[in-house]
This record gives sequence, structure tokens and C-alpha cells, in this order.
Amino acid sequence: MENIELWNRRKDSTEPLLPTTPVQRTFDYILVGEKVEDESDPKAQRQRAFIQQLQKKNMTVTEITHDDKVFFGIRAPREVFEDYQYLLKVSDSCNWCGDVRGAVTQATRIRIVHFILHQTFINTGENLKELMMRDVFETTFCLHERKKQKYLQQKWARWSGLFVNQPVSEVKCYFGEKVALYYLWLGWYTKLLVPAAVLGVVVFLYGLAFFNTNPLIKEVCNSSVIMCPRCDKRCQVWQLKDTCTYAKVSHLFDNEGTVAFAMFMAIWATLFLELWKRHRARHVSQWKVYDWCEEEEELILDIVSSPDCKPKQFRHSYLRSALVLIMVTFMLSLIIGLAHALVVFRVVAAPLLDEGGSEFIRDHANSVAMMLGAVLHYVTIQIMTRVNRWVSLKLCEIEKTNSFAATERSFTVKMFTFQFFTLFSSLFYVAFFLGRINGHPGNYVRIARWRLEECHPSGCLTDLFIQMAVIMLLKQTLNNIFEFTVPWLKSCVSRNTSKKLQRKCGYCYRKACRDENGQIEPCDICKLRDWLRNYHLADTDAFSLFNEFLEMVVQFSFTTIFVAAFPLAPLLALINNIFEIRLDAIKMVKLERRLVPRKTNDIGVWTKVLEAIGVLAVIANGLVIGITSDFIPRLVYRYRYGPCATSRPHTHCMQGYINDTLSTAFVSHEGVKLDFLPGQMVTDYGLNVTQCSYRDYRNDDYTLTSQFWLVLAIRFAFVILFEHVVVVCKFIAAWFVPNNPIQVKNDRLHDKLARLKEELREMKRSKSTDV
Repeated sequence: MENIELWNRRKDSTEPLLPTTPVQRTFDYILVGEKVEDESDPKAQRQRAFIQQLQKKNMTVTEITHDDKVFFGIRAPREVFEDYQYLLKVSDSCNWCGDVRGAVTQATRIRIVHFILHQTFINTGENLKELMMRDVFETTFCLHERKKQKYLQQKWARWSGLFVNQPVSEVKCYFGEKVALYYLWLGWYTKLLVPAAVLGVVVFLYGLAFFNTNPLIKEVCNSSVIMCPRCDKRCQVWQLKDTCTYAKVSHLFDNEGTVAFAMFMAIWATLFLELWKRHRARHVSQWKVYDWCEEEEELILDIVSSPDCKPKQFRHSYLRSALVLIMVTFMLSLIIGLAHALVVFRVVAAPLLDEGGSEFIRDHANSVAMMLGAVLHYVTIQIMTRVNRWVSLKLCEIEKTNSFAATERSFTVKMFTFQFFTLFSSLFYVAFFLGRINGHPGNYVRIARWRLEECHPSGCLTDLFIQMAVIMLLKQTLNNIFEFTVPWLKSCVSRNTSKKLQRKCGYCYRKACRDENGQIEPCDICKLRDWLRNYHLADTDAFSLFNEFLEMVVQFSFTTIFVAAFPLAPLLALINNIFEIRLDAIKMVKLERRLVPRKTNDIGVWTKVLEAIGVLAVIANGLVIGITSDFIPRLVYRYRYGPCATSRPHTHCMQGYINDTLSTAFVSHEGVKLDFLPGQMVTDYGLNVTQCSYRDYRNDDYTLTSQFWLVLAIRFAFVILFEHVVVVCKFIAAWFVPNNPIQVKNDRLHDKLARLKEELREMKRSKSTDV
């Protein structure tokens, strides 16, 4: 009766009927291959050969056939894990690691068996990776533990827990230290974004507070200045006041507060990294992996897999290094070439839109071309991401590194470098080259027959803002939707399959047989149901976590490198990350196959990458403020050419600044003819004009004025001063905040003392036993 009631309560659930008696035995790994009837088929022979090699290593293999698939459940013997624990104990750096004492966790079992599987070779010399490439095996995966999985769903992987602290220690026990450190880092990054986001909003509100009283905005909106055409043929002269709206928007992020905010973000990046190192040290010390050594771990696993193994020798080839260098240079040239192609697209798109578009598009042809270029840039990013990944993997194969950890480091550096150039090459062009190489009336620079594009009338920083806003919003929003939707659809298929098998199973969990150790051994249908449930989840691989790290580090780059052009970037990053943590957790716990738990004590080479981004952020923000924005020209005007500098009382210091930044071009002046056609010099009201204005510091004969050289000199002086001051502040911040908290140092000291005392006691016990 009790059995029937239990079944009725859970018959509509996808959960297996968990017994209240001893816990059922779990499998460490599952191999899946096609069912081959013909025993003489090479696939069947290779399958059998690999399974036999596993059995020679005392692995227990359970085979279950379902439709056209055959599943192999792998369970490693206890002796393997005893050897692993002993080798950890006698090693130089891991003898106080968490795995030395106590029972071996399922996460540790999976990690060891995963290594053994990939280091098992058949008589043809092929390993599991090569057999999967030949379709001998379709896939491999480790199983989710239902009780722990359900606990993580309730405590962590749920949308209602957006603002609840993450159970990082439980994540570590289930997914391993590597995944736990990713979420620990992401949580810390999200917390530290709060002050940056708040200050970014303050800078934005500062610009908003003087929105209606700012004299520069009033000067633009009330101006009667006629501006020169922005393109050839159909473009006509236009009035400066047409850009009133854009001038208001530009002032929201290009104001005096931007300089202080850029300095703050450069120092923030350093403090974030230094405080992260302290935060990491506390947790890895609690997890007993502070002194863990990656190379020694791989040596121990090599011995556990094969006692007769030989160490993989370090190798270096100048020929291979030269080939990799040439390929990297070629890829970077290709990526920069694509950035130039986007420039050409915008150059061509603007006049074409002006010729054949609607009235609205013709009036905003340059802005529409810029937005289309940003969208095309996003499409290019998506395509090049896949190309970059493939090339990075091939380059790692050419290098022939001696361990998986070295391969991962090499892949990370190459992939991030390619992605960085893919994402930022276009932004660097907009920030530092757009509008500076296009020439001037009478001498415009052209590509074929089209003029190079100019900066937006309200300033070059507006173009950079548009590019960043489009790319950042599209990238974060669409990536999150795509990342969550695909695993969710696969999860729906998994649930339907599990329900069908559950109805076939009946009461088998209550009637399950016990093995020789008294542990529950479920029937084949229950095993298969659990295996299929995991099989139908989204696939994961060794670089699944890398993709999450890459996404967040790229976001960190956007948040710091060009923050002077987009003060709201930290706020967008904060909002995204609050949801990103739960989205990744739900995806990893419920929708994807279980990641192979990996041991580590740091986020690896990503720390160096983040440090490099912090240095680049100082350089880029200094150049954006000094070269791209109008901060320096406004400063020079205020103290050298404006009303306050010329002793004109009762006049705002910035009055007349807009007219001061404009030069005049005449239809014909001393034999110099303009590049404009007569029809272009007609206003919207049908008035013919003989002169127009453009943004530059030039005389009537187009020679540069003394004011241009003064502004240029102060620009460079500001950049040098800004970077030196911020770099000194970064060094002081890094020195002031120690990497390891005092408590961690004291705890490690006590741990070492306790270990030495225990070793001494064991030695004395050993001597007394011998006597």
C-alpha cells in the first residue's frame, strides 16, 4: 500500500522514486555509441577494443541498448581513488588538499575517470577523442546527482534568488573548484560594479541637470550658421540648429564629470583585481587548495591511469613558433581588414541612403549609416567568433603543448586576442581616426569616388557612443536569449522521454536488487531513464566554461576601456550580470549536461588578461578624453579665448565656443574651388549661399590656425599627464591592498604546523609498531 501511494504521488514527476534505504550506486561516466549488429564492422571492433581496455583497468562496464544506441555505464574500482589519495598525501604541494582526507566525492571520481578514459588507447593507438572523431562513440558525459541537483535548484539555480548570496561551497562540491571560482569571480565583479554604476549615473545626471541651461546647447539650438554638405551630389548645406537634439544627447556623456569618472574607473579596475585576489585567497584556503599545483595534479592522474606512464617532455620548436606567429599575424591582419571594410561600407552607405531613401533617412543618412555599420559589425563578430575559435584550436594543435592546462592557457590567450581585435578594431577607428583623416573643403580624402565619413555634427564622441550602445545591447541581450533557449528546448525533449520510460518502469525502485555491498542497484529501465535524461541535455565540453569567462571579460573590456564615451556601461553591465549569474546557474544545473569537475585555485591566465585590460583602459580613456572629446578645446577656450579670458564681465565663460570651433569655406576663394556642386549650396528654403562652415581650426586659405596647434599641444600634454597620474594611483592602490589577508596567512601557518605534527605522530606510531 505504501509503495502504491508513493508511486501515485510522483507518477507525474520526472524525478526517479528515490529510495529511503541506502543510496543507490551511481556511475562515474557514460559512453554512447551507435548500435552495430555486424560484429565484423570496424566500429564495433573498436568499441569492443576500447571497452576491453577499460576492463583491463578493472573498470566495471554496464551495457544497455536502447533503439539504435548503446550506452556503456563506467564505474571505477575503489583502488583507483585510494591510489589517488595516497599520491596526493605524499606530493610536495597537495599533501594538505581537501581530497586527501575523508571519502572521495562523486566530483573527484568523475574527474579521475574522465582523465583515465581520455588516456586509454586501443591497439591501433587511438584514444577516446580520436574514436569519437571516427564516430565509434557518439558522445560521453557524466551524470547529474539528483538530490544534489535538486538542492542547487532550490538554493541557487532559480530566478527568485536574484539577490541571494550564492552557495559557492556547495557549487564547488558539485561542479569542482574551477566552476565555483568562475561564479565567485562573477559575483565579486557584479558587487564591485555597484559603485561604478552609481557614479556613472551621477555623471549622466550631472549632464541632465544642466540640460536646459548649458550655453553650448543654447548656442547650437539658436544658431543660424549654415554648415557645409556632409557628402557629395545630393547632400545640401544644412543649418547647425538641426543638430540641437544630438547636441543635448552628447552633453549627457561628454561633460566635465567624464574626466573624473574615467580616472575613477581606471583605479576601480586595479582595486577590483586586488580585492578579488584577497577574496579568492580566503575561499581557496577554506577549500584546502591554496598550495595545489596543476602540473603535479596531472602527474598524479597519469600514474593513477597507468603506473608505467612516462612524463610528457617539454618541447620547443622554432619552426612551429614561427608558423604560429605568422598565422596570428595573418588573422589579426584579416580582422583589421574587416574593420576597414566596415569603414568602406559606411562611406558608401551614407550617400546611397541620401540618394534613394525616404525623407527621414535622407535627413539622417549619416546616423543611419553609422547604426547599420554597428549592426553589421555585430554580425561580423558572430561569424568571426566561430572562425577565431577554430583557428585558435588549430594553432594549439600545431604548438603541441605537453598538458591540457598548457593548451587551455595557450587557447585562452589566442582566442581573447582575436576576439579583442574583432570587437574593438572598429571602435578604435571611430574613437581615434574618424573625422581626422577626411580632409577639408577643396581637398577631401576619397575612397574611389566617395568621400570619407565625418564625425557626427555634435562631436566624434557621439559616434563612439552609438557604436558601443548598439554592440553592447545587442551582444548581451541576443547572446543571453540564444544561450538559454537552445538548452531549454533540449530539456523539453528530455522530460518527455523520461516520462515515457517512467510509465514503463512502475515500482522497480522499490523492488530493486541489492549488490554484494548491500547498495541498491536499480533495474536497467531506471538506469536507462537516468542516462537518457542526461543524454538529451545540451552538450558541454572542456571549453564550455571558457565561453562564459570570455563573455564576461569582453564585457569588462567594454566597461573600462571606452567608459569615457559611455558612462552608463557599468550600469548596463550590472543589470546584465544580475541576470547572467542565475541564467548561467539554471543552464548549468538544469539544462546542460554536468560539467566535468576540475580542480584549481585560481582563474588562471584570465588574471593576466584582466590586468592587461586595466592598463589598456588607462591609455584608451586618456586618449578618448584628450583626443576624441571636446574637453580640451573647451578648456582652452575658457582660459585662453573665451569671454572670461578677455575680461568680458557678465558673460558666460563658454559663450561663443561653438562659433570658435567652426571655419568658413567659400564657393571660390583665391582660385581654390570647393568640392561642392552649385545645387548643393542651396538651403531647404531655396536660398543660394556662397559660403558654409565646417568643424576645424583653419584660416580662409585652409591653413591651420595657431589655436589648432595650441589645442593639439595641450591634448598631448593632457594625455601624458592623465596616464602618469592614473598609473601612479594604480600602483599605489595595488601596493596598499595586499593579495592575501592576514587571516589566510595565519590559517595556512596553522595548517602547515598541524600537518607537520601529524606526520611526526605517524612516524612515531610506525616505529612503535615495528618494535
